Amino acid sequence: MATINQAQPIARLSTDTYVKGRSNLQRSLANLRRHRMALIGAGLLVFVIAFVVIGSFIIPEPVSRFNDPARALQPPSAEHPFGTDVIGRDILARVIYGGQVSLFVGVTAVIVQMLVGTVIGVAAGYLGGFVDSLLMRFAEAMLSIPQLFLALIALRIFSDPTEFPDFFLFGRQYSATMIVIVFVIGLTSWMRVARIVRSVVLSVKEQEYVTAARAVGANSLRTVLVHVLPNCFAPLMVSATLGVASAILLEAYLGFLGLGVRAPTPTWGNIMGQANSYLNDWYYWFFPALFIMLTTLGINFLGDGLRDAFDPKSLR
Repeated sequence: MATINQAQPIARLSTDTYVKGRSNLQRSLANLRRHRMALIGAGLLVFVIAFVVIGSFIIPEPVSRFNDPARALQPPSAEHPFGTDVIGRDILARVIYGGQVSLFVGVTAVIVQMLVGTVIGVAAGYLGGFVDSLLMRFAEAMLSIPQLFLALIALRIFSDPTEFPDFFLFGRQYSATMIVIVFVIGLTSWMRVARIVRSVVLSVKEQEYVTAARAVGANSLRTVLVHVLPNCFAPLMVSATLGVASAILLEAYLGFLGLGVRAPTPTWGNIMGQANSYLNDWYYWFFPALFIMLTTLGINFLGDGLRDAFDPKSLR
């Protein structure tokens, strides 16, 4: 009679042997590290930020304001690597300190844009009904007007030097139009952010965990802050990254037209605006234009990498 073999015992993993899973954020960051263009973009941004930060420790700020008409429009040399402008100021120093202002305007304008767009998008998506229709119709009306046109009108109204005088901060003199432009750019570019947030909120608020949160007594504010807003983080981060490049370019457009940040505050845009009548002196406009190009390319490359990395299809 055949002997029946006893079943082998099931092998058990030891308590210290386990496979650690990865969160969506970890997988997204891993995808980002493999994205070649995103790494190139991050490298360009590190270079630009290091240039304007380290350069300010090497070249004092008064150098960017010192003028000597006797050395006006000198080409690049050992003494002035980027040349001099029409009144003899060192262009290298002005590009360094103008870059700080341009980056500040771009980042703070996007913060304003994100705050306004997120609040309106959450209100429209979560409340729905009449509030949603009213806010979205207003956003569509704003989108139908060119942003540059809105910015020009706002600057005409709010850039009077008698009402908005210059101010001093940490020993440096700044034009009040710098703050005006931050709010002008932020308040004329929130519409796309609001539409992105609204679409995410409309999807998230119907999920089971949001319904469960309401069932256990969570109020609307807690539900939005704890369960809805975290799901908006990834698209908001991508939108904010690309928005900085758009804000820097818009500031450069306004500066080139002579309606941007007023003197004595330098920016890449108003340096190019001053060089408008001296196009043959290539060094006058080339270096600020070069740094605008490097910054926008770096931000766009990094933004594309973030969009691909946080794409839900890439997390499978």
